[in-house]
This record gives sequence, C-alpha cells and structure tokens, in this order.
Amino acid sequence: MNELIIELIDITPKEFFGPQNKNIELLKMYFPKLKIVARGTKITAFGDEDLLAEFDKRMKMLLSHFQKFNKLDENMIERVLTSDSKADYDTSSKSGEVIVHGVNGRLIKAQTANQRKLVDSVYKNDMVFAIGPAGTGKTYTGVALAVRALKNKEVKRIILTRPAVEAGENLGFLPGDLKEKLDPYMQPLYDALRDMIPPEKLETYIENGTIQIAPLAFMRGRTLDHAFVILDEGQNTTHAQMKMFLTRMGKDAKFLLTGDPGQIDLPRRTISGLKEALLILKDIEGVGMIFLDDKDVIRHKLVKKVIEAYKHIENRD
Repeated sequence: MNELIIELIDITPKEFFGPQNKNIELLKMYFPKLKIVARGTKITAFGDEDLLAEFDKRMKMLLSHFQKFNKLDENMIERVLTSDSKADYDTSSKSGEVIVHGVNGRLIKAQTANQRKLVDSVYKNDMVFAIGPAGTGKTYTGVALAVRALKNKEVKRIILTRPAVEAGENLGFLPGDLKEKLDPYMQPLYDALRDMIPPEKLETYIENGTIQIAPLAFMRGRTLDHAFVILDEGQNTTHAQMKMFLTRMGKDAKFLLTGDPGQIDLPRRTISGLKEALLILKDIEGVGMIFLDDKDVIRHKLVKKVIEAYKHIENRD
C-alpha cells in the first residue's frame, strides 16, 4: 500500500484539524478509499497512488487557503475539494478582512469564497450583480459593504430598494399606511442594518435620509449621486423597471443588484428584468457578475439539503 505524509509547517494542527478533528473527518468522507490518519503535525494517507496524488493536490490547496485566511470551515473544504481549479475559490486577502464592526462587537465579514468574490467585485466595479439562491448572504454582504462605504465617507447615503412584488401578495390589501405596509416587506433589509448600526444611530440615519429604504417605484425620476444603492430581489423587476433603475445611476455611485432567477414572483409571460440584464450587460466593462450557489448557504445546514432536494424536483420538470 502506498503512503503519503503531509507535514504541517507554521500551522497549528488543532486549528487546521478543526474541533474534534471535524475537518479531518470531512476529508475522510471525500476520500473514502484512502486511510487518513492525523497525528501531531502530520497527516498520513494510505491507498492507491492516483488517489494519493489527488489528495496531495487538494491538501496543498487547503493549506494554501488556511495560510492566507487562517481559517478553514466545512464550506471552504467542500468548495476546495469540488473545484476544478484554484480560480474557482481563490480570492484576495483583502476580501477576507472584516467588512464592518457591527453591533455588540459583531465582526461582519464574507464567510465563503463566493461572498469574498462579491466583496472583490464591489471594490473593482461600480455596478455588480450578485445572483444566487436564498441564504447565500448576497444581500447581507451587500448591506455590510454599503455600511462600510458610508462609515468611510465613500458615499453620502445608502439606498435600499425592492420591487413591491411578493409571492402573489398585493400590498393594497394590507392594513395601515404606506410605511406600515412596506415595513414588513422590507424587513430583511432592516434586519441586516440592525446587525451593523446601533438602534439610535440607525433611526437618525433613516429620519434624516442618510439611509433610505423604499420600493422600486419610488426611484423613478431620481438621479442617485454619491450613494451606495442596493436593489434586492431583482428577479421580480420587469424590463421597464430594471431599465429605469439602472439609468438612475449618478456620479460616485455604487449599484449592487441581488436576485435569485429561480424565485420569480412576476405574472406569467412577464420577462424578468434581472434575467434580461444579465444577458445584455455581461460584456460591459465596469459591470461585475458574481454567481453564488448552495455551497454559499450559511443558514442552518438543513437549508442546503432543502435547496438540493428542490433542485432535483425542478430538474425533473
């Protein structure tokens, strides 16, 4: 039987192996035909020569990532072990830094490779599309980047907007005035902001217009200068709404558009403005497009399994 010994150099084994050797157990799941033993500062693997060569390659990728970010978790191991190349998961060191210091000492940073790619893309481009299923952190990461830009005085205001379409519900049938009707609908945006800005300061920002949360229809006729603007749930825009929104972009503005093309709530035979925009803007310089997937889901681990289960059904249809 062939043997491969990998020595951990300048790396704390306990941190690399994970609590109760969780990371090593995950490696064993991906390489069931190898016998893998982690002891001291060494990882020893026994098995077929070709498998050992693949294991060696993947271990070098994992060690390189750990040395760069000093962190290794289940999401990252999964992505490294299933990626075709380093380009599929590698990002700059800057993208792994804390984006913003949130409420109660919370450190808010990109958690996965694609979230870090999103951070990189927003630094490089003035307009970025972040596409992916629920739970991949696209809106949350975007709001963190917006708060950072505001704190660093890179922008004068944050504007968060969504098209007022929600799973067939009509806002006109909800009780209360317009703000009361819209607040529950805009709740995910408020939730993200509350993690990042103390309550009194957030209230002041909203009252003086430094932070604006409004339905997409309220953007019509405006020019959005010196602002970090996030369009959330972009898959529910029509052609006209998307064109209107994109042409609101003023000087020194950042636009981030998020959405999940698999969750469109528009009437039948209505083309999603997001899907259309992805096609017609894909080759324009200055426009970034980041695609997140179920490996970026950072909610409860069951969410990944739910997404996967639905994917099987939808693929059959």
